[in-house]
Amino acid sequence: MTAASCAFPVQQLRPPSLCGFSQITRSLYISNGAAANNKLLLASHHITTVINVSLEIMNVFYENIEYLHVPVADAPSSHLCGFFDPVADHIHRVEMKQGRTLLHCAAGVSRSAALCLAYLMKYHAMSLLDAHAWTKSCRPIIRPNVGFWEQLIHYELQLFGKNTVRMVSSPMGMIPDVYEKEMRFMIPL
Repeated sequence: MTAASCAFPVQQLRPPSLCGFSQITRSLYISNGAAANNKLLLASHHITTVINVSLEIMNVFYENIEYLHVPVADAPSSHLCGFFDPVADHIHRVEMKQGRTLLHCAAGVSRSAALCLAYLMKYHAMSLLDAHAWTKSCRPIIRPNVGFWEQLIHYELQLFGKNTVRMVSSPMGMIPDVYEKEMRFMIPL
C-alpha cells in the first residue's frame, strides 16, 4: 500500500497545517503544544481525547475531553517504544467510540509523529515507509529523532517480519534511509 493509495482519501481530509492541527486519519490529529491548548481548535475539530507526549508542555484541561500524558523527552535515548502499543490501542478505542484524538508534543515534529507512525502500522497495516510518507503528506514538518526511528524500525519488524526503512551511515551519523535524498542536497559548513 502506498501513501497515494492508502485508505485515507486526500480530498476528505483537511489540508496540511503547520501551526494548527494536522489531520492524519478521520479520527487522529497531530499538533504542537500551543495548538493543543487552544479551546477553539479542540472544539472545532471535535477532539474527545488529548495525548500529550512531552515533559515540557502542560495541558490546559477542558471539560468533556479525556487527557493522557506520555512523559518522554525528545532525545534519541528516550524509550518511546514502550508506549507504541498502549497509545495505538487507546487511539483505536477512541476511534471505535466515534471519538477523535489529538496527539501532540512540543512542536508536533518528533515524539507525536513517531507514535502516529506506530499507530498507522498497527491499526492500518501500513508499512513504516508508507506510514511516514502519508503522515509527512499530512504534516510536512514531521521528523522523528534517530532513536525513535530505530525503535520504529524494530517495531515494524516485530509487526510484519520485515523492514521497509533501514538505518544508513551518513556524514551526520546513522540516519533512516528516508532522509538520504535530502542529505545529498545539504551543503557542508
